[in-house]
Amino acid sequence: MKRLCLLVVLLFIAGPGYGQGSPQGSSVWIDDLTWPEVQEAIAAGKRTAIIYAGSSEQNGPHMVIGKHNFIARALAQRIAEELGDALVYPVLPYAITGNAVTRTGHMRFPGSVSLPPEAFFGVVRGVAQSALTAGFKVVALMGDHGGGQDELALAAKELDGEARASGTRVLFIGDLYAKSRVEMRDILAKRGLPTDEDHAGIPDTSSLLYLEKQGQWVRQDKIALADAKNGVRGHPQHASAELGKIYLDLKVDLAVKQVRSLLAASK
Repeated sequence: MKRLCLLVVLLFIAGPGYGQGSPQGSSVWIDDLTWPEVQEAIAAGKRTAIIYAGSSEQNGPHMVIGKHNFIARALAQRIAEELGDALVYPVLPYAITGNAVTRTGHMRFPGSVSLPPEAFFGVVRGVAQSALTAGFKVVALMGDHGGGQDELALAAKELDGEARASGTRVLFIGDLYAKSRVEMRDILAKRGLPTDEDHAGIPDTSSLLYLEKQGQWVRQDKIALADAKNGVRGHPQHASAELGKIYLDLKVDLAVKQVRSLLAASK
């Protein structure tokens, strides 16, 4: 229990996106609000809490470790604004990326961070419960990284079963990750581009090319061909900001549609 508590503390200390300087009371981010402002926002109709997990992991020699976290912050805000009734909790910057002891998965590369599955699950469940305690009627769990999708789904299932009795919902928004990957492969195929993109390839690299403002996240001179030895499983040489916009728009659209569909189905 002490170790889990420590992980929770470290998680939020290290979380990205603090101190953005948003105008008082106008931000969709919990971090930018005081507790009375959160309370007032809920009373005024902000009924949905978004909890979005990123990840800190290697992304080849050409892309920064914070990729998932930068994407998560950008998309969480867009999803909240599209829904119109949502606030966003701090992006969870760590996920399940391999075994830190045996150095499997992304943990073969310096800079990657991995949480044990039970710790990740505990943090997600704890944040979601906190949102319910705050008074939100809908809690939407989603993640930008493959590791942890099962734990997000399980946390949503457990809490939703308990919350329904009081008229609240906890939803797993899995389409943002799984369905977007499938649909993006179809888009790449229609353009005659490689579709065997798993990690740090066309979709990932394109996303950061679109989001970055000063070329600070993608090292153009280090874009490499697919090579498991350097952490790339894809073809980043075909990436473009245009494809990044398509992929990110797709994620937002799928997430918003799934939230609305799940809520409509439960009425």
